[in-house]
Amino acid sequence: MFRSPARLFAPLALVVCAIAVLVIVNSNGGGSSSKTTSTPTTSSTTSTTKRSTKHHKRTYTVKNGDVLSAISIKTGVPLETIQQLNPNVDAQSLHAGQKIKLEP
Repeated sequence: MFRSPARLFAPLALVVCAIAVLVIVNSNGGGSSSKTTSTPTTSSTTSTTKRSTKHHKRTYTVKNGDVLSAISIKTGVPLETIQQLNPNVDAQSLHAGQKIKLEP
């Protein structure tokens, strides 16, 4: 009996598609929405790196999921200093876009 070429090419096509999906996911950083994570993260990371090497930033813009302790670690400013400089900031209700003072 003669076997159909589709029996050979179907599994091969499945493997090629799986590899293509992995390449696309890895090139987008593994995020669930490529529009949100790839472009802004790259530009903000670049600007943060440039500013932190040249000058210390005086403020920090809160991002989704940020907490004061993580901001302290990212910026190198002690948590107590952040709390003293921002007495009106409620650590339990930080919201994206909020500015936090890092230096007097």
